[in-house]
Amino acid sequence: MSSSSPCPAPSRTSLFAHASLLKLKHPAGSAPRFTALVHLNPPDNLAARSWPPKARGRVRRSVEEIAMRAGSKPVKLAGMTAKITRINPEQLHETPGYHHITVVEAGRTAYLAGQCPLDRSGSLVGSGSLEAQTDQVVVNALAALAAVDAEPEHVVRSVIYVRSHDRDDLGVAWRRLTESTLGPAFTTASTLLGVAQLGFTGQLIEVDLTVALPD
Repeated sequence: MSSSSPCPAPSRTSLFAHASLLKLKHPAGSAPRFTALVHLNPPDNLAARSWPPKARGRVRRSVEEIAMRAGSKPVKLAGMTAKITRINPEQLHETPGYHHITVVEAGRTAYLAGQCPLDRSGSLVGSGSLEAQTDQVVVNALAALAAVDAEPEHVVRSVIYVRSHDRDDLGVAWRRLTESTLGPAFTTASTLLGVAQLGFTGQLIEVDLTVALPD
């Protein structure tokens, strides 16, 4: 096969061979329960971007089957392809808006550096104000997403760092972010942390985003 020839489409067996499930402990004699899809990671040599539509359909159906085994129906975003699926298994606790699991079909991924509350000149915006710094982080994150032709809905993983030992401050940052124009980014798999220090003097917040780029 020449280097320009498309690779064969994957079988359902090969897809499941690269899907990992985390099994919950269960009473003897009862059926096992699966709590989460950990990853769906076909090998690079499958050349997923060259798969025909039927093969992509098999990927989607495989993801949906695994999600059902995890005790939850896939949640698909309106107006998007089935490339991103968000899942909240029934066996896990409810969340304040994010999803425990995000499944992404093969495609391009962008990893954004931590977005900081700095203006274009590198000066800190909103010294001493968590709200003002959060707003600047939103502005910067939206600009970074736009640079790769992505929207907040394409974010598949977020980590929010807040320089504070006060849990109330973490709640302030979360609400400010989720109520902003960047809000849809935080319906995906998300982690919120209180930390002792961040990189810039006076910095109170930083947001790290991973993006599944649209076709």
